[in-house]
Amino acid sequence: MRSMLAATLMFATAAGANAQITTPQIPGTRPKTVQTVPIRSPASQTASETADGMAQAERMSLQSDLAWVGEYNGAITGDVSERMVNAIKEHQKKKGGKPTGVLNPQERAALAETARRKQESVGWKMVMEPTSGARLGIPGKLVPQQVTDANGSKWSSPTGTVQVLLSRRKEANPTTAKLAEREKKEPAGRQVDYTVVKPDFFVLSGLQGLKKFYVRGTFKGDEVRIMTILYDQATENTVEPVVIAMSSAFNAFPSGPQAGPPPRKTVEYGTGVVVSDDGAIVTDGLVTDSCLAITIAGYGSADRLAEDKEHDLALLHIYGARSLKPLSLANGAAKASVDVIGIADPQSQGGAAGVSSLKGALAPVTASDSALSPPPAVGFSGSPAIDGDGKFAGIALLKPAMVAGPATSVPASQAVLVSAETVRDFLKANSVTANGMSTDAKAAVVRVICVRK
Repeated sequence: MRSMLAATLMFATAAGANAQITTPQIPGTRPKTVQTVPIRSPASQTASETADGMAQAERMSLQSDLAWVGEYNGAITGDVSERMVNAIKEHQKKKGGKPTGVLNPQERAALAETARRKQESVGWKMVMEPTSGARLGIPGKLVPQQVTDANGSKWSSPTGTVQVLLSRRKEANPTTAKLAEREKKEPAGRQVDYTVVKPDFFVLSGLQGLKKFYVRGTFKGDEVRIMTILYDQATENTVEPVVIAMSSAFNAFPSGPQAGPPPRKTVEYGTGVVVSDDGAIVTDGLVTDSCLAITIAGYGSADRLAEDKEHDLALLHIYGARSLKPLSLANGAAKASVDVIGIADPQSQGGAAGVSSLKGALAPVTASDSALSPPPAVGFSGSPAIDGDGKFAGIALLKPAMVAGPATSVPASQAVLVSAETVRDFLKANSVTANGMSTDAKAAVVRVICVRK
């Protein structure tokens, strides 16, 4: 675990040489030199540059998933690093793919699903320690037993092979350096093989008897709070990915929840489905919210005519478009699983605009919405879902989680499927005749581009 939190930042930059051109000379005037900067083709981007173009929340989610499958042992910060790119390549090689360092939508979805299953296998959950209000990520299935006193809480397995402790105490004039030195000596016999001391926190790891230990601590005023994880060496392969996640999720002094979801991107991509031959398109209401301009790739500008705030749907319209292939919305209904047809964010496919298909499982949440797992890739929000009979089952939407609790926790996107019936009712309420006859969802989807301030 020596390298657990020693993530190396690598910010990729692209340098282009400036070329000069001159305009034709007009009598009586001096020619002006015009500087032009060549634009680098997305296809020529390095893996680090592609990752740098992703939203930080998406990079954090990617790092978290890679950590959960045992490929990444760096800090989950969202920072681009060679460690992260190499972890992606190793994951691709293990799965028999080409080690490009950039996951395609299918690879990303498969990784997310594998990480989700691992989280479920250990019972991962965010909890609040009752005496301090500190927030921790706890593997509930590994440490189902909890005891609490005035000094903190302890979670443990029935046999004590895995233990998590949150301790709190008062100490005059603490510093992270003094705290780290004390933790190295208590309890006696600790063998420390990794130390990080920063002004606002410290980390130690090593051996404590026959167990491995990991300590992360901090302070505020005279209040000291320390998280300690102990586990048998035989459980290392299971516990170490969890330790990385716990370290990133630990927030000793939560400042309180933020109101609402994280801010939207300046340029955001989604998927829409053409539902009528005169240019009506249904898409994600959040992706198209507060846009200065909405563009449908290959067709031009679109107007946003209506929205369904309850279900986060939006109705767009393009004018004068020809050769549209609207999707038939008739008779479909959500079943146990669906195929989601969409267009992933260009950053995840090297600047391309390819249409792809991802499988998802459904679990009813309300009469009109079902949870969709695993969540599709960024860019898929607004995509049509097709049932096993090849019929329209609804619209898949990515729902950014409300930001609350620890600032270091990994933002996650949840996915829902808005039912076909809800979509049809939305169109009917806005006097749109869904006259599509095609069952070819790939021909009916379009890329939606929102530009904000």
